[in-house]
Amino acid sequence: MRLLHARLALLPLLLPLLLPALVSADKPADTEALADVASGKIAWDINMASAEKLLLYLKVMDETYEDLKRQGVEPDMVLTFRGPSVRLITTERSDVSLDEEVQLDGIAEQLETLLAKPRVRAEACSVATRLTGVDPKTLLPGIEHVGNTFVSQIGYQAKGYAIIPIM
Repeated sequence: MRLLHARLALLPLLLPLLLPALVSADKPADTEALADVASGKIAWDINMASAEKLLLYLKVMDETYEDLKRQGVEPDMVLTFRGPSVRLITTERSDVSLDEEVQLDGIAEQLETLLAKPRVRAEACSVATRLTGVDPKTLLPGIEHVGNTFVSQIGYQAKGYAIIPIM
């Protein structure tokens, strides 16, 4: 009985070491889709007003980055924010409810995590900041203020980026 208790006592110590291997071992590969692909070029076209949804999608984008790396593909990602999404990537938070404040904090943290990774960048559309009244000086750190993300999308697509809409 003591041996069983001793083994059970070790479980919380060993679980954090084993869990990453178990999670990645169970996740299927994208072998056929990624055959002969060396670089995963993605331009995320982000146009949404929901902080809750954006936070979720940013986490999925991070998982996508890690999935590409796990499968031997070098991620190259740009997040292009347009429309109402620019209100979610600013330090200006007047008229924000308390529950949205928590989600906006999560967005800022997740963006910081993503932008710290190699070959990940972000930009915000000046048309959107003008139309929504967002001061470009209040954009979160690391987000470049560009002229028009529609123009950016044209350029990224011409350079071979997959355009993935997030709405």
